[in-house]
Amino acid sequence: MPSASSTLPGNRRFRLLTVFGTTLSLLFATLLGAPAASANIQADPPSSEVLPPPTPGFAFPTPHSQEAHEPEDKFTAKWTRADARQIMAQSDANVETGENSMSPAVTMPEIPRDFPEMNDKVWVWDTWSLTDAEANQLSYKGWDVIFSLVADRNAGYNFDQRHWNARIGYFYRKTSADPFNDPWIYGGHLFPDGQSIGNTEWSGSTRLVARNRVQVFYTATTFTDRDARNRGGGGAPPDAAIATALGNISADSTGVRFANFQHTKLLEPDGVMYQTKEQNPGFAFRDPFTFEDPAHPGKTFMVFEGNTGGKKGDYRCKAEDLGYRAGDPYAETVAQVNNAGAYNQTANVGLAVADNAALTRWHFLPPILSANCVNDQTERPQIFIQEENGDTKYYLFTISHQFTYAAGMRGPDGVYGFVGDGIRSDYQPMNNSGLVLGSPTDLNLPSEQPEAPTEGQNGRQFQAYSHYVQPKGLVQSFIDNVDGRRGGSLSPTVKINFRNGVSEVDRTYGLNGLGPFGYLPTNVHK
Repeated sequence: MPSASSTLPGNRRFRLLTVFGTTLSLLFATLLGAPAASANIQADPPSSEVLPPPTPGFAFPTPHSQEAHEPEDKFTAKWTRADARQIMAQSDANVETGENSMSPAVTMPEIPRDFPEMNDKVWVWDTWSLTDAEANQLSYKGWDVIFSLVADRNAGYNFDQRHWNARIGYFYRKTSADPFNDPWIYGGHLFPDGQSIGNTEWSGSTRLVARNRVQVFYTATTFTDRDARNRGGGGAPPDAAIATALGNISADSTGVRFANFQHTKLLEPDGVMYQTKEQNPGFAFRDPFTFEDPAHPGKTFMVFEGNTGGKKGDYRCKAEDLGYRAGDPYAETVAQVNNAGAYNQTANVGLAVADNAALTRWHFLPPILSANCVNDQTERPQIFIQEENGDTKYYLFTISHQFTYAAGMRGPDGVYGFVGDGIRSDYQPMNNSGLVLGSPTDLNLPSEQPEAPTEGQNGRQFQAYSHYVQPKGLVQSFIDNVDGRRGGSLSPTVKINFRNGVSEVDRTYGLNGLGPFGYLPTNVHK
């Protein structure tokens, strides 16, 4: 094995921790060589498929039928306060201060503080694979290809200022590579300077649509005060639109290249279903994820992050947002929740449908999930479809922060999931709470932000974010803050087992639950 200090041109070798050695690399050889399979390769079942029982002293969760509705219907599922309060109901109130209070079943294993840097030129965060319309992860002419938000490590701004300097970059490596030893090769920015719709590129998804053609869906964000922000000032809300770019992909023995992108603006928030920047400077409208639904052949759908339309502060929490059962002695009242200001948090997961085969014209449908009075961010949503006991189940995965929860709510940074019988369903929060995979966190302590955690809090509470759920339940994320060391590199991949709305972290995967850093394996070869 090459020494830890060896390098590749323009790329710092993805150094290995001694615990991730050659022996472990053999564990993944069979998966790397697996034959092509259907989209969303089934996740393994958890050790128990029984939802957590009610916790004494807490309100019951909201009943959800999982019943499917037509995508065009007006029905919107609700992630209620009664649901989300189950996170605290299932948390241990008696752990030592600063320890992890959550169940191991929903806790990401700890990332070592001496994690390797993926690349010494750019910070890396939100990441996704080259896929087809069914979410298969594609090997292209013998190369695995991934896309990441990147920002220049050496441009003078700091890690937390990366958001308004973000570009989509790409990486590639041989499909036959050893994921423990062989680094991802940085190919540079996906789009030439000045070519994309906005001056900043945020997350999306990338599909191979023909033998040498790719279609990228991305968030086109424009900051009018980027220079001021880089100097520590600014604060004007950005413009945001969902855009697409159609271009060429090519590969040979030396690597992968992209060229000739043509960009089209697709959607901007309407102010009715999806909030605009005029209505709320902190609005969210981003992260397009497109997919085809076997129940609706010939149609292509998109989920994305949004906020409930209307001026910030005008919304008022309703009984259905709270979701408590009649007579529950531990229920909050609508007045209590509104008096606490919970109405300011209005996240939703939006839905759109394509109007043409080229996927350059779309129209909005009502949100498929709202988190009014619960949380203000439902980022990077994905739809994961799998067969369970003869039924087709639709899993909606999203990510959120602890600091975006509404007043009176508490939860970790991580993955949240919901299961139903169709794209638009009365989604059942997984594990009764919605929490699927959180960084180790003491939920008994106040919520914080990764740039300034308080001494005494769990040092891993911000270790990973922007999780991307892959076939077979593998989950990739990026490192943010591990015990005070800031990240900007890809995390070790972990695995979640789930079935019937119940999930469990697979701690037999890799070494104590941690697989290779930046492991996004392909399951179909093109």
